Amino acid sequence: MLRSHILIQEQVLYDSAQTFNAQVMSETYQSCLAYLYGLQKHGIKLGLDTIRALLSQCHHPEKTFGVLHIGGTNGKGSTAAMTAAILRAAKFRVGLYTSPHLIDFRERIQVQGEQIAESRVVDLVERFRTYRVSTSFPTFFEITTAMAFKHFADEQVDIAVMEVGMGGRFDATNVCEPIGTLVTNVSLDHEAYLGDTLGAIAFEKAGIIKKRVPVVLGPMSEEASTVIRQKAREEQAPVFQYGTDFTFEVQGKGLFGYQGATHKYDGLSCALNGDHQLINAACAIALVENGIGASRKVSKEALVEGLGSVTWAGRLETLTTNPFLVCDGAHNSAGAAVLRQYLKGQIEAVSGRRLIIVLGMMKDKNIAGFLAELTPLASIVICTQIDHPRSARAEELKEQLSASGLSVYAVPVPADAVTLAQQHSTSRDLICVTGSLFLVGAVKSVFAGSAYAPIVG
Repeated sequence: MLRSHILIQEQVLYDSAQTFNAQVMSETYQSCLAYLYGLQKHGIKLGLDTIRALLSQCHHPEKTFGVLHIGGTNGKGSTAAMTAAILRAAKFRVGLYTSPHLIDFRERIQVQGEQIAESRVVDLVERFRTYRVSTSFPTFFEITTAMAFKHFADEQVDIAVMEVGMGGRFDATNVCEPIGTLVTNVSLDHEAYLGDTLGAIAFEKAGIIKKRVPVVLGPMSEEASTVIRQKAREEQAPVFQYGTDFTFEVQGKGLFGYQGATHKYDGLSCALNGDHQLINAACAIALVENGIGASRKVSKEALVEGLGSVTWAGRLETLTTNPFLVCDGAHNSAGAAVLRQYLKGQIEAVSGRRLIIVLGMMKDKNIAGFLAELTPLASIVICTQIDHPRSARAEELKEQLSASGLSVYAVPVPADAVTLAQQHSTSRDLICVTGSLFLVGAVKSVFAGSAYAPIVG
C-alpha cells in the first residue's frame, strides 16, 4: 500500500511539473511572439544586407541544403505547398517556408509537414535577438527568414521550398542558393514597393534567377515574360515556360495530365479546389522536374500521392456547408478574377443560389479593380475590417459600393460580419470571405476558437 501511495504521489508531482513547464513555455512563447510582432515598427524594408549579417553570425545555414525558390504575384503559397508535398512523397526531407500565416506563427516554418515547435521558436528568437548588425534594425520578416534557414539546417533537410515574401530581388529569402526557381505569374500588386507596370514588377521578381539555375515561368503577359527571359539569358539560366515547354490537360472525373520537357504523366489529381490550381500543379511538377530531375527522378507515384493529399489553408477553403461558406485570400484584381471563375461555377451549380460576400481589404490595394471582378456576381456585400494599421475601414469599403445597386452593410468586426452573412443566407446560398489573407485568418480563428494577431509580412 505504501509503495502504491508513493507512486501515486510521484505521478501527481510529475503531472504538476509538466503542467507548470507547459505554462511557462506558453508564456515564454507568447513573449517571443510579442518581440517578433514588435518588429513591425521597423516596417517593410527590402534589401539583403541585414539578413546576410544575421546569417553570417550563425555560420550561413542557408548554404547547407538545396532550395526551390518560388516567387510571383499569386499562387506562390499553393504551389509551394504542392512542391513540398511531392518532395515528401518522393522521400526527401523537406522544409517549407511561407508567409503570411493565418492563425499561428508556426505555420510559416515547417519540416516534413510539421509546424515548428513553440520551444524551437523560443530558442531561435532568443538566439537572433542577441545578434547585432551594423546595417539597420532587423524587420519581422528578416528575423523570421533567418529563423527558417537556421531551423532547416539544424533539422538537416534535403531541400527547402522557400516562398518569396515580396518581389524577389531584395526579398530576404533571396540570399538562398537555389537548385531551381519558379515565377508563378506577374500582375499588379505592391506597386508602392515594386513599381506600377508589369515590366517593372517582373524585373523585381526576376531577381531570384541565379547563374545557370533552371527557371520555370507560369502563365504571364508577353511584357513580363520578356523581362524575365532577358534576366535568364544574362544568368545563362535555362527557361521552361508554361504553354510552351510544359502544360496540363483536363482528362475528366477530376483527373488531369501533365506534359513536360522530359516526362508525361496521366491520371493525376489535385486536392486543392479551383481550376487555377491545375496550373499551379503543373508549375510545381515542372519545378520538381527541372530542379530535381538531374540528380534524382521523382516518380509518378510521388506526384499522385503528393498532389492528391496536399492541403493549403485559406485558399478556396470550405469552413461550413450549411450554408456553404468558403474563404479565399485573393487580394488583387488577378486573384479576384480567378476567384470569380470558381464562384460563378458554384452559383450556377445550385438553382436560386445567391452570393454573399464578406469583404475586408488593405487600403493600399486596388480596391476598385478587385470589386469590379466580383460584385457583378453578388447579391449582398458585407464590408468589414481587420485590426491592422493598413486595413481599409468598413465604411470606406461600403462607400465604394454606393452606386452598385447591391445590398451593402458595414460591420467593423469580422466575426459579426460573418454572423450577419449567415443570418441573411439560406441553405442554398454561398458566402465568400475574401479580400485579404489577414481577414481569412481572422475569420478562421473565430471558427477555430483561437486568438488572432495580424502582422505584416
